[in-house]
Amino acid sequence: MSSRRTFIATSFAAAVGAVAGYFTGKPGNETPHQERIAEDSSTSNSPPAEVYKKGLVISTWYHGLVANAAAQEVIAKGGRAVDAAQQGVMIVEEDPTGTSVGLGGAPDREGKVTLDACIMDDKGNAGAVCFMEDILHPISVARKVMDDTPHVMLAGEGARQFAIESGMDTVNLLTPESKLLWEEWLVTSQYKPIINVENHDTIGLVAIDLEGNLGGACTTSGLGYKMRGRVGDSPIIGAGLYVDNEVGAATATGLGEAVMKTCGTFLIVELMRQGASPQEACEEAVTRICEKQDYADFQIGYIAVNKAGEVGSYAIHKGFNYAITKDGKDLGMVNVGSYSSD
Repeated sequence: MSSRRTFIATSFAAAVGAVAGYFTGKPGNETPHQERIAEDSSTSNSPPAEVYKKGLVISTWYHGLVANAAAQEVIAKGGRAVDAAQQGVMIVEEDPTGTSVGLGGAPDREGKVTLDACIMDDKGNAGAVCFMEDILHPISVARKVMDDTPHVMLAGEGARQFAIESGMDTVNLLTPESKLLWEEWLVTSQYKPIINVENHDTIGLVAIDLEGNLGGACTTSGLGYKMRGRVGDSPIIGAGLYVDNEVGAATATGLGEAVMKTCGTFLIVELMRQGASPQEACEEAVTRICEKQDYADFQIGYIAVNKAGEVGSYAIHKGFNYAITKDGKDLGMVNVGSYSSD
C-alpha cells in the first residue's frame, strides 16, 4: 500500500501540471478530436502489427493521467489489457483526494459511500459490483466475480460479503473531508448536478495490450448525495463499459441514467462493428441522447477505441477531457468536441 500511495503522490503532481496546460488551450466547441493511431480503420482480427508495438491506454478525466501510467506499466511488461485496466483504476480508487471514486467519494443522502464497478476482458468475460460499501477496491471485487463465480454482478451486502470472504479488508470510505461536505449539504439537502464538476463521477479506462487484445474497467462512487440505493451506469455492462475484442471498446462518464437509457457503450461498439469509426460512433451515441432527453443540465462523455487502434470521443457539453498513452508515451489530456454550443 505504501508504494502505491507514493505512486499516487508523485503521479498526481504530474497530473496537475498536465491539466493546467490543458486549460490554457482554446476553450469552446472545437472540432471533435480523433487521435489516429493507425491509417487502417478496419475492425479485422488482424490489424497492422505496428499498432500494438507498445500498447494504447485511454481513460476519462484528469485522474486518467495516473491511471494510464499504472496501466501502461502493466502493458510494457507484457501484461493483459484487462490487468492493465484493473491496476490503472485502482490508483484512483484509493486516492482520498478525489470525491467521486472510491476512498473519499461523496456519500449518498444518508452519509454512506456506496461503490459501483465493472470489468471486461478480451474473451467476453465480465464482472461487476454495485451498491457496495466498505471495500477499498470495488474493481478487484468485480474481477473476482468475473474470474471466480458463475455470475456477472453482485450487489449490496452480498458483494461486500463476497469481498470479505475473498480476503479483502473493510475500510471506512467516508473521509473527514467528504463527511464535512456532506454535513454542509444537509443544511439545504438540495441536489443539483454541476456539469463537468459533480459529473467527474467515473474513471473509465480501456486498453490495447502488446498482443492486440482489449480490456476495460469502470469504477465510481456515483453521484454525490444520491438517493439511498441508486445505481448508475458504471457497473452495467453495455452502459458504463463494453468490450468486444473483435471490434473495439468504449466507456462512459457523466449522468448514468442517460447512458443506461440508451445502452451507450454497447451502441458505440455495435456502430463500429457496422463500419463506423470510433469518432462517428461516439457522436451518434451522444446525439441519440440529446434528441430524446433534456440535456441542458447534465453531461455525458464517451471515449472509444477500435481494433485498429483508432480513438474517438464526444460529449454533450464542452469541458470533457480524457487522458491518452500511446506507444508507451504519455500524451496528456485531450479536449473533446461537444454536441452543445454552450
